[in-house]
Amino acid sequence: QVRLVDSGGGLVLAGGSLRLSCAAAGGTASLYAMGWFRQAPGKDRAFVAGISRSGTKTTYADSVKGRFTISRDNGNNTVYLQMNSLEPEDTARYYCAADFAVGPTTEAYNYDYWGQGTQVTVSS
Repeated sequence: QVRLVDSGGGLVLAGGSLRLSCAAAGGTASLYAMGWFRQAPGKDRAFVAGISRSGTKTTYADSVKGRFTISRDNGNNTVYLQMNSLEPEDTARYYCAADFAVGPTTEAYNYDYWGQGTQVTVSS
């Protein structure tokens, strides 16, 4: 059983940066592909970024390419999402997820475990 605790959200001005963290416990982090999703009020949960087990492969939603970077530190069982050049449209609750697969994985239904989410609000 894997438990995910995501954190690092907050209020930031447009153009600013924020780094989200996802700490995994109860399993071996290197066995899971990891991903970040986000959900704004009234909208469906959307894929943001994904990373393979080893961290050598990543993929991003078109809306965040060039601005967001997903990375992982399997030694510390932690996954990160570095968000730069934030825009008001990035405002959402962000969720960390784990998929028992090589990855990267882009579909929410393939993920096995989810964090509780952390709120990111970008003001203009």
